[in-house]
Amino acid sequence: MGKTSTIRARIEPDLKDRAEHIFHQLGLTTTQAITLFYKQVELKKGLPFDIAIPNEITRRTFNETDDGRDLIICDNTDDMFKKLGI
Repeated sequence: MGKTSTIRARIEPDLKDRAEHIFHQLGLTTTQAITLFYKQVELKKGLPFDIAIPNEITRRTFNETDDGRDLIICDNTDDMFKKLGI
């Protein structure tokens, strides 16, 4: 079947530019990327990735870290594992 449908969407210009830069690095046009997305939706009969509404603990953690509170800074992976007790 020929390509005869058009999709129009408004999107933040910076997001569009960043995504299209990634598409270019992958060797894809925006049209090819959108087609890939639609084919995955069709194949999986839903979104091709998990979508979840964060619970209260997750939302609070996001807010705290966004505000720079309760952060544990690690110098490297060894330091991170040590602080985690692993």
